[in-house]
Amino acid sequence: MSEPIKIANCSGFYGDRVSAAKEMVEGGPIDALTGDWLAELTMLILARTQAKRPGGGYARTFVKQMEQVMGTCLDKGIRVVSNAGGLDPDHCAEAIAEVADTLGLNPTIAYVNGDNLLPRMEELRAAGVDIVNFETGEPVAEIDYISANAYLGCWGIVDALNSGADIVVTGRTTDAAIVCGPAAWHHGWARDDWDQLAGAVTAGHIIECGTQATGGNYSFFTEIPGLERAGFPIAEVAADGSSVITKHAGTGGAVTIGTVTSQLLYEIGSPGYLGPDVTSRFDTIELSEQGPDRVLVSNVRGEKPPETLKVSMNSWGGFRSDLNLALTGLDIEAKAELLEAAFWKAAPYVPEDFESVTSTVVRTDHVDPASNEAATASWRLTVKDADERKCKGIGVGIGEMALATIPGYYGLAGSSFGRPFGVHTSGLIPADLVPQHVVTLGGARTVVESVAPRSDATVVPTLPALPPVPEGQTRRAALGLVAGSRSGDKGGNANLGLFTRSAESYVWLDEMLTVEKLRELLPEAADLQIERYPMPNIWSINFLIHGILQEGVAASTRQDGQAKSLGEWVRARHVDIPVALLRGGD
Repeated sequence: MSEPIKIANCSGFYGDRVSAAKEMVEGGPIDALTGDWLAELTMLILARTQAKRPGGGYARTFVKQMEQVMGTCLDKGIRVVSNAGGLDPDHCAEAIAEVADTLGLNPTIAYVNGDNLLPRMEELRAAGVDIVNFETGEPVAEIDYISANAYLGCWGIVDALNSGADIVVTGRTTDAAIVCGPAAWHHGWARDDWDQLAGAVTAGHIIECGTQATGGNYSFFTEIPGLERAGFPIAEVAADGSSVITKHAGTGGAVTIGTVTSQLLYEIGSPGYLGPDVTSRFDTIELSEQGPDRVLVSNVRGEKPPETLKVSMNSWGGFRSDLNLALTGLDIEAKAELLEAAFWKAAPYVPEDFESVTSTVVRTDHVDPASNEAATASWRLTVKDADERKCKGIGVGIGEMALATIPGYYGLAGSSFGRPFGVHTSGLIPADLVPQHVVTLGGARTVVESVAPRSDATVVPTLPALPPVPEGQTRRAALGLVAGSRSGDKGGNANLGLFTRSAESYVWLDEMLTVEKLRELLPEAADLQIERYPMPNIWSINFLIHGILQEGVAASTRQDGQAKSLGEWVRARHVDIPVALLRGGD
């Protein structure tokens, strides 16, 4: 049995702490350094960068990090795996090679591509191959996409590491693949070692978002020390697929069952967590504390993956204008009505001239406000259209409203006119049509198939023993007193995960928080499709709310277009809670 491999994360998104790579490499012993730079919105951003600077569609901050740590990684034998290649993994690898040459170093650098389907769209259509819309099951629209990338798995990374690569750069792999790859390489797993792969994917999912595993964005953040500078996480992945989630000693934040559970719920759907290498059954996970800042993740079971790969596609949706005006003091609703009427009276267009018009009154005002800010709500208007001139020209009459409409008129941050926006579409394509191409700079080129072995094995989770639902006196209080949350975007959908820290609280939550109750707590989701997935093994429930983000993050008209705060909103809602579950309380 090989020793566990210590895999450290140094990035959770494009824009994360640049110094994190150096902190992880110098903060203690590790075997591999990984980082996640890509999200659905990031692919749109990189497509815009690529259009302005051909060959530049990758995360340049990763190259900066390699300049800081490459020599140390080579000295210590630390392998580096990153999806920072984005839309141009070849150019990213070449940029790293240039840095190495400047530093007088000679690492073996490889990149993995094959995920980019954009050049193949016409070829696929001509061959009768449809990319199927993830939501509708129908072929995606035949429009001009600016990016179309399949989510690749870990086996191209494994091949590159087996070939001696010190640094591996990929395009659009799954976030967990960059952790699963080094683990599968280190332990020599086979492609049908489902349980081991599922364990590594789970570890990858936990550390992929960096400090979210060490207390960042944690509902009970007041219990976590050192969050002003949280340390990044490490997964010590064992040969059987189990892992210990930890961090370097002396760094801020904490690794607890709560922080790990919270991250497990991030941006997931059903407990059968689908991936290109394995379906990881999150309803089999067992968590236990092994000591301070050490949480064991064990018993993760796996099944074969689907025969399709997810495809992330972006297209231009047109242009949008956003107006944000203050409503202060009394008569908030009447003020909003007057502003809207005056706006359209002054505008050279009518609402029917636009493809989409969204008008919202956001009530952030307080009764008997102690400050000017506490007295203020806002009226927000968003219009969308393919005609840039209309979107830019709609604001020509705003100035004349300043002295002629509501008392206390002024504008708030967030107004813009004629800004382009993107639309995200999730699709599916047969995995056998998307092989992975592994290229070692100055060396070999190999092809790794994306098709997984056939298997009929299925997993039946064992339900834990649970106590009866608490009875007795209840008190109206915030749901967040007994439940934590984690939420995020999945294209135009949002996931909302809720977890408790005791079995008694979980059985109450499971009985109380039905889909119907959630619709009541979230009025904007009242008419939307909602899926509900209880996971008693980790005292959690996950909801997938379809369409709440409209056409994806860049197109959403919600104030929180990525649904990051959706869970905290639900925690603030008041429900009848058994007094026995409330801390200290009658």
